[in-house]
Amino acid sequence: MPLLEIAKLPTAENSAIHLHATDNVAIARVPLAPGALLRIEGKPVEVKSHVPAGHKIALEHIAPGEVIHRYGQAIGRARGPIEAGEHVHVHNVSFEELSFNYEYPDREIALPVAPANGPTFMGFLREDGRVGTRNYIAVVAASNCAAHTSELIAQSFAEEHLPSNIDGVVAFPHGEGCGMSIGPDTDQLQRTLAGVLAHPNIGAAIILGLGCEVNQIDHYLGTKAARTSRLVGMTLQDSGGTRGALSVARREIRQLVEQVAAEKRTEVPASKLIVGLNCGGSDSFSGITANPALGYCSDLLAEQGGTAVLAETTEIFGAEHLLVKRARNREVADKLLGFVTGYKKYLSRFGGSFDDNPSPGNKVGGLTNILEKSLGAVAKAGTSPLTDAVDYAERVTTPGFVFMNTPGYDPVSLTGLAAGGCNLIVFTTGRGSAIGFPSVPVVKVASNTTTYQRMTDNMDLNAGAIADGDKTVREVGREIFDMVLRVASGEKTCAERLGHQEFVPWRIGPVM
Repeated sequence: MPLLEIAKLPTAENSAIHLHATDNVAIARVPLAPGALLRIEGKPVEVKSHVPAGHKIALEHIAPGEVIHRYGQAIGRARGPIEAGEHVHVHNVSFEELSFNYEYPDREIALPVAPANGPTFMGFLREDGRVGTRNYIAVVAASNCAAHTSELIAQSFAEEHLPSNIDGVVAFPHGEGCGMSIGPDTDQLQRTLAGVLAHPNIGAAIILGLGCEVNQIDHYLGTKAARTSRLVGMTLQDSGGTRGALSVARREIRQLVEQVAAEKRTEVPASKLIVGLNCGGSDSFSGITANPALGYCSDLLAEQGGTAVLAETTEIFGAEHLLVKRARNREVADKLLGFVTGYKKYLSRFGGSFDDNPSPGNKVGGLTNILEKSLGAVAKAGTSPLTDAVDYAERVTTPGFVFMNTPGYDPVSLTGLAAGGCNLIVFTTGRGSAIGFPSVPVVKVASNTTTYQRMTDNMDLNAGAIADGDKTVREVGREIFDMVLRVASGEKTCAERLGHQEFVPWRIGPVM
């Protein structure tokens, strides 16, 4: 049933959502009780067992071992016989890794080009041509040993009056930077912190170390760092300890304020937006409402020559074949599959599986396994061609739809997106989330009205209106796009107003 035909009041025709003609399950729009009668595509189905809202109900007899389809794709097999009208979930669905015959692109697809007269926003144009949606001074800890002091420095400016076009002084504390194996782990941390220091939302920064850690501040100074005139390096050991470093840092920041205050918002095209796409606390409605609406927004952004960056490698597993078909060339497709293969090896070292990804909350929300979750998650990327695939925290330089290799764990994923240059992030959630980021605004989109109303302080937009029958996917997608432009111009998100500043680099190696 098309979403635009779904009415608010439950009837036999609209109490369940049939997403694809080949699906042998439908999604309960409202809680279904035994004995209730549904009518799906004109066919009557009597509800045999309690089915919570967002969960699946069988539309026909499904034999043991038969494939269960949602979105027109396989999401598992029946563990035993499932009768029409029964609840379909973890108790009667088995998970198996799928094998695909990938459809590789047979031609080169051109990159999107910004139109001459497209939408604009008010941003901070930087020397390298990138644009900030915020104008912060950052205090970045080189290691956990400097984390507390970095927070003290930022907190010391909390009550101070700064020029109106400076958004504040923000700290980036974390638990890494020492006790690490030299190689891929340190390389990735350095790439992450360098991306934060050189981010277009950062007007100036301090890199703060203890002095003797593995991750030395010299790596970020000189020719390896952008905007070196606005980057200060210092250590606790050379500054007299915690109090001494606090005093020195405050003097340095006061000198930087004048330079940062000179930056003014100016009108720039939407092509300068690099928007991270993330989801967390997903439920079954996420793939029906919030994610496809964000996908429509992503397509609008690509049409303007902007960039939408899909993350979470663990949440494209089982749907990667759909992205391969959209790659602009074979090289991009192979890069994407390389990240999936590499992640499999990474998980195998710890005896893990991609199906470990769905959380208890995901399952309560109706998502049975990672295949079902991924098929809904990739909808955030819309339908545009996949123009590039980049590693964690690697700078994004290609317009259009880009994929970034990150974990599904939200704070680590957001950190990678931000370090890669995303100047704004849109985050969809079904169960609810309160996450933010120190220097990048995070727009929160609820997949259902119940979550939106329950966590109204955390939610910026309600995509649940789609399932309620009040709005279409396109209408909500346009709302997200319009909100992205407003937030990029300075409008504060719920996460910003609440002071959420989660920052967690991805630790991939052993603790030494």
